[in-house]
Amino acid sequence: MKRPASLLSLAATAIAATVLMSGCGTLGDTGSGTKASGSDDGVFRIATVSKVEGISWFEAMRTGVDQFNTDNGDVVEAWQTGPDSGDPAKQVQIVEDLIAQGVDALVVVPNDPQSIAPVLKKARDAGIVVVTHEAPALAATDSVDYDLEAFDNVEFGEKMFEQLADQMGGSGTFVGEVGSLTSETHMAWYNAGLDYLKENYPEITPVSAQPYEDDNDDSKARDNALEILKAYPDLNGFIGTSVSAGANFAAVLKEKNLTNIATSMLSLPSVAGPYLEDDVVGSAQAWNPAGAGYAANEVALAVLQERAIESGSDLKFEGYEDVTVDGKLISGSAILMIKKGQYPDGKYPF
Repeated sequence: MKRPASLLSLAATAIAATVLMSGCGTLGDTGSGTKASGSDDGVFRIATVSKVEGISWFEAMRTGVDQFNTDNGDVVEAWQTGPDSGDPAKQVQIVEDLIAQGVDALVVVPNDPQSIAPVLKKARDAGIVVVTHEAPALAATDSVDYDLEAFDNVEFGEKMFEQLADQMGGSGTFVGEVGSLTSETHMAWYNAGLDYLKENYPEITPVSAQPYEDDNDDSKARDNALEILKAYPDLNGFIGTSVSAGANFAAVLKEKNLTNIATSMLSLPSVAGPYLEDDVVGSAQAWNPAGAGYAANEVALAVLQERAIESGSDLKFEGYEDVTVDGKLISGSAILMIKKGQYPDGKYPF
């Protein structure tokens, strides 16, 4: 079953009914107390499209999608797919194929939000619900029903650079690396961090006008790490906004027994934890990819079932129990700072 053509008016009615009858922002059944039917078999088909399959971050996201499918198996069929590389064109083609298959909803983590926007609009025009993650600019467009963010992106970037500045003692040079220059969130964190340094630590400067790119590819990230250390032998710090960037830079530092370069990175506890314990890197931060996958699917199902989504709504995963809604932008509070000694038994949550 596709999204009703009159979704906006129905959603408005549902919101009004929810407020009048319950005064509560938690996502629940529709005002009638029944759930909307799904496809021919009564089940909604929700496909999550990752940036790239086969890397630790999106394998973790898959666990959240699978858990959502298990928890809601009576009304949904939810699964994750994605390209074998960070090529935006490959991701667009997957979305095109899913439109042709007639899925009920798409949850997409865009490699390039602007290039995928037209095909997401095509999906919505076909009656498919579209929810994005890591693409807040799309919330102001007709390409999505909602964009879900785990947190405020400026705050996340400032925290990342604050950690770097503390390690560097307030001065020196650093290199940045992002998944791609077209990755909206990676660049939002990086640019917010640069602004933070200019205001608070003007003696910390980047060695280049643009950060390196790794295309969320471990092999390229490793090559970048080797190139960076060769090109900048007196480097003081490193910022990595992709999991591949941080993990591979840390691996090369450990191989070379280098512990004098301050490092702040996006990571997973299971990836960053050992490097933090060995003092190879100084700080890491994250959000749970499983939570993002689960919560974004919950948003998609709510839209399909014509349930209200508003500030205070509970998306049924830690960090998303009390979201903020601003138009079509939904924000959680799911920042996770990863510290040395945080998991002394070596049992990492993800």
